Amino acid sequence: MPGGCVAYIAPMEQRLKHALEVVLVPIAAAVVFLEQTLIRYLNLMMAAFARWPPVARVEAFLQRLPPSAAVLAFAAPSILILPVKLSALWFVAHHRFVLAFAAVALGKVLATAIVARLYRILRPNLLALGWFAWADRKFFEWRDWAYAFVRSLPAWRKAADLIARMRVRIAELVSGLLAR
Repeated sequence: MPGGCVAYIAPMEQRLKHALEVVLVPIAAAVVFLEQTLIRYLNLMMAAFARWPPVARVEAFLQRLPPSAAVLAFAAPSILILPVKLSALWFVAHHRFVLAFAAVALGKVLATAIVARLYRILRPNLLALGWFAWADRKFFEWRDWAYAFVRSLPAWRKAADLIARMRVRIAELVSGLLAR
């Protein structure tokens, strides 16, 4: 009887795994794509903004902060985003759902841009704190593991192959149009 039970569970686990892949891989792909694209362009935008002399002076000041003050500077955007979240609640209370969503989305993008820039500027100071260095290392180990796991899934590989073929086909179409 136990052998029959195991034989029944294994196909069920395979179906569950396949169903999860079908559901989770597109979501994971979208998250990875958005994260990488958003961070890339936000970093470019913030680097351009940092060339403005007043911002450059603020960044130079931040780079000289001791580690304990750097933690406060790094956490500040979390507090600064609070008015945006409160405005979103106000919009919801007044049935302005699109404005609420827009406020949250804009706030999230701005906070992400600021935090990413602060991370880049303050990271050397923050790594002087043992707990931060540990958390930083663990976070990136986990992120790299999660990316590797998602990329190892058959559904991800199939999607990546399809996208690669589409890129080649689009490049062929564009080059064919430009050759005329």
